[in-house]
Amino acid sequence: MTYSEQWDLETIFKGGLASPALENRLQALGQQIPVVLKMTSDWQFVFDEPAFEQMQAITMQLQQIESGLKQMGSFVNMIQSVDERNQQVAPMMDRINQLQNTARQIDVLLTKKLVALTAEQFETLVSQPAFAPIQFNLREKRQQGADLLDEQTEKLLDQLALDGLQGWSDHYDTIVAETQIPYLDQTLSAGQAQNKFESDPDSKVREVVFKNWQQTWDRFSPMLADTLNHLAGFRLTTYQAHGTTDFMKKPLEYNRMQPATLDAMWSVVSQNKAPLVAFLNRKAALMGKKQLAWQDTWAPVVVDDFQMTKKSYDEAAEFIIAHFRDFSPKMAAVAQTAFEKRWIEAEDRPGKQPGGYMTDLPETNDFRIFMTYDGTPGGVSTLAHELGHGFHTMMINQFPGWRQDYAMNVAETASTLAELIVVDATVNEAQGRATKINLLDQKITNAIDMFMNIHARYLFEHRFYEMRQQGLLTPDDLKGIMLSAQKEAYADALTDYDPLFWADKQHFFFDDVPFYNFPYTFGYLFSMGIYAKAQSAPHFEADYIALLQDTANMSTEELAQKHLGVDLTQPAFWQAAADSIAQDVALFLELTATDLD
Repeated sequence: MTYSEQWDLETIFKGGLASPALENRLQALGQQIPVVLKMTSDWQFVFDEPAFEQMQAITMQLQQIESGLKQMGSFVNMIQSVDERNQQVAPMMDRINQLQNTARQIDVLLTKKLVALTAEQFETLVSQPAFAPIQFNLREKRQQGADLLDEQTEKLLDQLALDGLQGWSDHYDTIVAETQIPYLDQTLSAGQAQNKFESDPDSKVREVVFKNWQQTWDRFSPMLADTLNHLAGFRLTTYQAHGTTDFMKKPLEYNRMQPATLDAMWSVVSQNKAPLVAFLNRKAALMGKKQLAWQDTWAPVVVDDFQMTKKSYDEAAEFIIAHFRDFSPKMAAVAQTAFEKRWIEAEDRPGKQPGGYMTDLPETNDFRIFMTYDGTPGGVSTLAHELGHGFHTMMINQFPGWRQDYAMNVAETASTLAELIVVDATVNEAQGRATKINLLDQKITNAIDMFMNIHARYLFEHRFYEMRQQGLLTPDDLKGIMLSAQKEAYADALTDYDPLFWADKQHFFFDDVPFYNFPYTFGYLFSMGIYAKAQSAPHFEADYIALLQDTANMSTEELAQKHLGVDLTQPAFWQAAADSIAQDVALFLELTATDLD
């Protein structure tokens, strides 16, 4: 079957940014938000008991408002993703952001009302059957709401964030849109250049493109350092205003994680670098090098007469659907729907942003995927990864909005599990030793990313925030912190690193999610635990869907205990995943031993 590589956005809002439907939705929300704000302001416990019909109306309408804003925000962001220089994006996004700020006032006011209730009053309210689906979310609001300032101050901070936190994040996108990487007689977008230096089989090509990549980002580094400094500065100032001095408090709250869980995970990661160092050294030897450089870590391993074969987009679609079906027929059905209904933007063309993502669309009950597909095994994995996110979305879209608001760490669980299914299938079906070696290399490289690359990001960001509390950092400061973090995370196993990684990695510049890094490693290792359980559970699909449906309904630790029977604050669970990676490395070393003779 032939599938389009361009997504269909017309079924969301017909006509793009000039869509009458988009304008009508903006106007409708603009009228609804003040009404719900007044309802919330007027609400009193004593006048609403015993059925709490007014509170039911407030919570229902607030979730509807948030869904509408997310639908519009995702739509505008998708247009920007495929057309970085579209000058109509910023004004439209500003209108949406203004509405979001007003809607945020409802949430703040509602939260403060919940905090003001006595324990007995609160229990009386949340025990009503109507609030059962969102009881966890109401409890979470009450608990975290204790840090809120008065309504006017919170309103001012939200308004300042438009030109502060969010403004600096948008500034990064503007800079990236102007970034062009020279190569021979052409220029590459950031996304195209990254694909080339990470996957081209020719080491000279990788070296040249990566050198040009670094020179380009270095040219922009003063502006990017300003951007990162002010993003973090605004965030830290906001934390301090709320009485928070620990900059990890909010990232952990957002991910519904205990510090002990994060510490246990990183401790196991730090203690299990040796097999991956052995893998990197063997890979270097197979390439005729003493050690790999940064850009070599993703490069394919070529032994014997191996010729890399690429899958067309249609071939990748059929491969993913078939192997999803072995694990979960429902997952396969969601993927097939996404391909058939053109929910995926995968075409390799200029003007697109780098990277990939899945965005859910709560009002149309579907999703869209953005990426640049290149036909490599890594490209197939990325496609499967984003479809895993999409499956998660489709399994919870029947719930109220707050029950769909899962954190990033468990979001990455669904995606990395889907990726693992496809990667394992690719390796297991490999024909011939050379092909198996190449594909096993791709699988272990993913582990390198999670154990080393993401670890470096975390170490950098943690040290950056520690130092940023004392003042502004220069581009050279940031390069030094990044270089030190990468050397530690990679156990000094490379000859060269990417000290400008802080500048070229968009994840550091997101305004909505602080510390957009450790959830990837969490999701990767957590998904390995789920995958291992699936191998011994004959009817695991239903159990897996039940886990996904609880991801916005309890803490991370409670989720793991309920559905996997494990304690995430202890090293045993994480060590089992690390041992599985070590087994893959041992097989790779065994298969490639004869290539060194």
